[in-house]
Amino acid sequence: MVLQMQVWALNLMLSGGPVSFDPADMWAQMGWLAKLVVIVLFIMSAWSIGVMIDRLIAFNAARTESRKFAPAVAGALREGKLDEAIKIADRYKKSHLAKVVVAGLQEFQSHGVSTELSGETIDASRRALERAEAIVSAELKRGISSLATIGSTGPFVGLFGTVVGIINAFKGIASEKSTGLGAVAGGISEALVTTAIGLFVAIPAVMMFNYFNGRMESFTVEMGNSSSELVDYFIKRMQKTGAKH
Repeated sequence: MVLQMQVWALNLMLSGGPVSFDPADMWAQMGWLAKLVVIVLFIMSAWSIGVMIDRLIAFNAARTESRKFAPAVAGALREGKLDEAIKIADRYKKSHLAKVVVAGLQEFQSHGVSTELSGETIDASRRALERAEAIVSAELKRGISSLATIGSTGPFVGLFGTVVGIINAFKGIASEKSTGLGAVAGGISEALVTTAIGLFVAIPAVMMFNYFNGRMESFTVEMGNSSSELVDYFIKRMQKTGAKH
């Protein structure tokens, strides 16, 4: 049906009919319901663009600061300076790794280094790391699900506008008692415009949703590896402390 309307529009253009591609003219010819569909689609587009920009900034900042944080904190831990490691983590507040690592370090330090409570201390630190991972993951995912919603509903909102355009096309036929292309041109233009805008909104949203999901998987793996390495560090540290006693 959409393809047939496109053929009609092409025939109308070739036949020398009054076809205008001026956005102002097309907007003026639309019915109020089609205009409402276009407004909704532009709101969806503006929201998705805002989410894309916000998440790109957040993800790039997390990546950049984590690359600086990892070697700095590793050096402090090798020297056994937990306080220094926590201070380093506090300096990189946008790093996803720093947010996770500092939670584990603070929990471990709060228990002190006691061989009698080693199991309890390690378990508490591991739970703190898991909680921090969940919180950071939720922060990084903020708004991403809306891209999936916009990507899946955008074409249907545009399709609703297409249906409205078809209805107006048939109304034009009924009012003018004519089946010529001129009678349906307004309805066809509404249908094609709303469909195109719906696809224009949905395609970037879907692409960026998949892109952000890929980056989130990478961040999740990095946080999991950092947590595992930190727990191993705690175990080795407590074993050394126990050996000294």
